[in-house]
Amino acid sequence: MVTVISTPASWHNPRRWLALGALVMSMLVLGFDTTILNVALPTMAEQLGASTGEQQWMADAYVVVFAALMLPAGLLGDRFGRRRMLIGGLVVFLAGSVAGALADDVNWVVVARALMGVGAALITPLAMSVLPSLFAPDERGKAIGLVSTGSALGLPLGPIIGGWLLEHFWWGSVFVLNVPMVALAIVACLVLLPETSDPASPRIDTLSAAFTTGGLGALVYAIIEAPERGWTDPLILTLLAAAAVLLTGLVLRSRREERPMLDMGLLAHRGFLFNAIAATLVMFVLSGLLFVLPPYLQSVLGNDTLATGVKLLPLVLGLSVSAKLAAPVADRFGARATVTGGLVVLAFAALLGARTTTQDGYGFTALWLAVAGLGFGFALVPSMTGALTALPADRAGSGSGLLLTLRQVGAAVGIALLGSLLSNAFRDRLDVTGLPSATADTAGDSVVAAHLIAEKAGSLHLAVSANDAYVHGMTLVLLVCGIASLAAALLAAAFLPGAPVAPRTGGAGVRMASVKADA
Repeated sequence: MVTVISTPASWHNPRRWLALGALVMSMLVLGFDTTILNVALPTMAEQLGASTGEQQWMADAYVVVFAALMLPAGLLGDRFGRRRMLIGGLVVFLAGSVAGALADDVNWVVVARALMGVGAALITPLAMSVLPSLFAPDERGKAIGLVSTGSALGLPLGPIIGGWLLEHFWWGSVFVLNVPMVALAIVACLVLLPETSDPASPRIDTLSAAFTTGGLGALVYAIIEAPERGWTDPLILTLLAAAAVLLTGLVLRSRREERPMLDMGLLAHRGFLFNAIAATLVMFVLSGLLFVLPPYLQSVLGNDTLATGVKLLPLVLGLSVSAKLAAPVADRFGARATVTGGLVVLAFAALLGARTTTQDGYGFTALWLAVAGLGFGFALVPSMTGALTALPADRAGSGSGLLLTLRQVGAAVGIALLGSLLSNAFRDRLDVTGLPSATADTAGDSVVAAHLIAEKAGSLHLAVSANDAYVHGMTLVLLVCGIASLAAALLAAAFLPGAPVAPRTGGAGVRMASVKADA
């Protein structure tokens, strides 16, 4: 085994675009799995008897583990080889997908999703961190944009593909979809990617990793369980306090380390910090929306699973158009104007959607979904690209891991917080007068459960009340999304650089990529 230091000649290998295709495919799969389960949740709630809280855990187990492990995962790749760890992540993700397809219990679904989150945590930062070894600085922004777009497009495509699968197969098919795609990505990475590493990367700090995992896990668990137990419940207060202590400990420990796992110095780069904040808030809104929309389309509007997925197409189309136009628009008008404009459009769409009533048909929903898709693309793609191109080249793994950790934290908190807001509002608004106590509690678990009970009891009143309660909760969620988007727009307008930050080049970038070849 011989170690060869990469030179600019390696940036012009024609196979680099095929390698990029493998990375985009990997990120697309991860995007699918962030949201593909959402459209299956009503079906799984019916067949597995899952409450709204359990549905949140099935959705959030993936993103919580994903977010909590991404920082140490980036360092593992820096230290032991990015291709090796990327392939390892794909294998773990494949194992989790198989386990999910075979699960027949809510708890096992949660375990499978958590295992997939472990794989995703390895895949995501490493897919980004190999790019400097494949592309010269003048092509790197385009490559980052394509990988980011693949991830972003996977989010709204997940429910559509999931809907088609559920229409033709059982709910476990949403996991089976991953198997051929991940297997192909593994082969492509083995054949096309060079092995790169950074021997000077910091050691894996197990205490910091424990702080990250424990802090985020406690925070999200508290948010999900609070509507059921109450925000003043001793367990919830203990978990929130533990999350605050653990995350504070992470920050304090990181400030003392010479080369910490959580590099707070990266946040000193204005372009990185505020682009990361914008991307995080966009993911908060997007993940929350994609959690609350499928039950509305399926239970309130009466669509089957395939139609539910298809009726999210306006969001996909809007996102596809704006993702394609985002780079030239940012080149013409500047990154600050593009991201700010996207966030304002997103806020308008959310506030428009908040006007939804139970009497509105799908046409109104399609309108504001298309507008939301435009806002997502113009806000997310330039903010991700701007943040990633601002990273120091010699911190590719851990730096991109920090950015993507923040983005996944936004997604996890979005599902947890907005899902809990919806659950609380639904339970408070639902009229269960005349129902036995146990039945009333079950009806309050979710709109799916309320409709099942209404159907068995022949109660039109309960079905109407369930629809009204769900739309009321969705309205509150959309109002919060609109306010969060406006706040992010103000931050972007005030603090983002007017143009993308040029990537750093030079010796650090060359030193970072050590390409291993068999002797």
